[in-house]
Amino acid sequence: MSVLGDRLKQARLKCGLSQEQLGLQAGLEVESASARMNRYERGTRVPGVELMERIGNVLGLPLAYFYATSEDEARLLVLYQRLSSDDKEKLCQLAEQLAIT
Repeated sequence: MSVLGDRLKQARLKCGLSQEQLGLQAGLEVESASARMNRYERGTRVPGVELMERIGNVLGLPLAYFYATSEDEARLLVLYQRLSSDDKEKLCQLAEQLAIT
């Protein structure tokens, strides 16, 4: 399985959706929703960015989450998305300070 496929499956299961349900909510056709989502999760096909944005919206996750190369990075992306604009700025300032030291 690919990183994208792994993250996609984990997020879908966490939301309690079937492959078909997720595909339909992301705008796929009834006839192919389940099969296409299965192929994406197994890594035999790669969805386009536009579709991944729609899937991310359904699952409440940022697009970058699905492409993160480490668990820490994925976790930070999810947490960052949940912050207010002010808190995002504070976090960026803190990260800059930590990177300097």
